[in-house]
Amino acid sequence: MPDSATAFAPGRVNLIGEHTDYNEGLALPFAIRQGITVRASRCDEPRVSVHAADLRGHDRFELAAPAPAGGWRAFARGAVAELAAAGAELVGVRLHIHGTVPAGSGLSSSAALEVALCLALLKVSDAAEPDRIELARLCSRVENEWVGAQTGLLDQIASLCGEADRALEIDFRTLKVTPVALELAGHTLVILDSGQRHANAGRLPGEAEPGYNERRRECRDACERLGIESLRDATPDMVSTLPHPLRERAEHVASENERVREAAAALAAGDLARVGGLLDASHASLRDLFEVSTPAVEATVRRLRDAGAIGARIIGGGFGGHVLGLFEPDRAPPPDAVAVAPGPGAHLLSPA
Repeated sequence: MPDSATAFAPGRVNLIGEHTDYNEGLALPFAIRQGITVRASRCDEPRVSVHAADLRGHDRFELAAPAPAGGWRAFARGAVAELAAAGAELVGVRLHIHGTVPAGSGLSSSAALEVALCLALLKVSDAAEPDRIELARLCSRVENEWVGAQTGLLDQIASLCGEADRALEIDFRTLKVTPVALELAGHTLVILDSGQRHANAGRLPGEAEPGYNERRRECRDACERLGIESLRDATPDMVSTLPHPLRERAEHVASENERVREAAAALAAGDLARVGGLLDASHASLRDLFEVSTPAVEATVRRLRDAGAIGARIIGGGFGGHVLGLFEPDRAPPPDAVAVAPGPGAHLLSPA
């Protein structure tokens, strides 16, 4: 049994396909090079001690009975509890967490944290790693049941299954993952911070419930009215019978699934102008139909477009975070934009 183990899990950028995962739809994300690193050191006591370096926070709880907690502490407690419930025999550990993905940025820092925690805990306990799709399900339970954000599987699958130089076309009905070459012919993908932090389990001023959870509930309500299992099965005629705002939510999901298919085809054909147009169309749908944009996000989209982006859209759950932009080879993004490229999925780091 190793004395320590270190795991790295990347954040992700979703090229296109937003709010489709929990509707059994399609998405086209890629893992990025920024992420979360968790070092787990075995200790003799049946306890877990956690140090979150970036937050200067600490936590400590019993290995056998993690109690619910709020904020970042819910992640380690949930990871321990869900791994144990899945049959992993864990040992007492000291955890050190450090990240290069800003929290609340729309780059999936939360999924990266869940994945890195689980991989490090499994390795230091000498427990077998499950199939990565099953591990994605487990990490999603951490977020749903312990953190309180009713997210789908997109972020966890992207972090666990990412590949260098490729995006992942994910079908969330079958959970089939198909690598798609992300060949940009000199174009650049960048992210630009809107300056507005968000939390999928948090509320914005005036919200009765977290915005992400509200959208998920609305999609579920639409399915119940239509008598279907998911919005993947909704036809245009069916959608037209729904009341506001359920109709708009369903229209977004249906059109976004089609944009994912078109984006994958455009990448295969080397048609980057078409990809840019699809990013714009996705943003318009997220703004007008799904209503997850904000004034800060809209100002950031305008900055990218004014700088020459051929497409720009909000990424992540919405209500703040980063905006993605696509630039031709001869156009310079804003100086505070950060270039992003697909990197490898989550992995264990060799001892120093």
